[in-house]
Amino acid sequence: MIFEHMDRIVFAGDSVTDMGSEQPVGEGLFDSLGHGYVRVIENLLAAFYPERAIRITNSGTAGNSSRDLLARYQRDVVDLNPDWVSICIGINDVWRQFDCPFLKEHLVFPEEYEENIRRMILAVKDSVKGIFLLSPYYIEPNRADPMRARMDEYVEICRRLAEEYGCRFVNFQKMYEDYCQVRHSASIAWDRVHPNQIGATLMARAFLEECGFDFGRK
Repeated sequence: MIFEHMDRIVFAGDSVTDMGSEQPVGEGLFDSLGHGYVRVIENLLAAFYPERAIRITNSGTAGNSSRDLLARYQRDVVDLNPDWVSICIGINDVWRQFDCPFLKEHLVFPEEYEENIRRMILAVKDSVKGIFLLSPYYIEPNRADPMRARMDEYVEICRRLAEEYGCRFVNFQKMYEDYCQVRHSASIAWDRVHPNQIGATLMARAFLEECGFDFGRK
């Protein structure tokens, strides 16, 4: 498993990372980490690797686009001196193009999105052990759905940047697409974005599978 004793992992993102965490940065006891995939990741790390004290920090903020995250990235990510950085952003970049297309100042199109993610990577690349790019997603298996098709463009941007900079890429869109071959998206999220505890567990598992996590460890 790649995380070592006393490593700090900072999870940056929007509402699916935030999930009720303390603001602007959540960590520690009680509900400070929120109730999403970040909390499940901490639970599993502590349960399976109790000998490793790993510091988990939730820097997710609901409603953020990649533009918003970049604006606070120095304070909420870089200045925390993380050993590992996880970036999960882009859902609102796409969503606003569909639910608020008339609010032009809030729209983040693919070219800007790619530049925003690139700047986030470069801001920490030389000071951390590794960077995770967790893809944005829309829990809709029909690839012809307009929002799903648009989201796939942003997923591909993440994949390309991960390959370019040697980041660890976790494809949440593919994970949810596979799951929806068996169960309907309503079993995860009525709005096809904000996951329940099943979705949070699926996301945590996908993340930890990229980390050499031993789910059979005793």
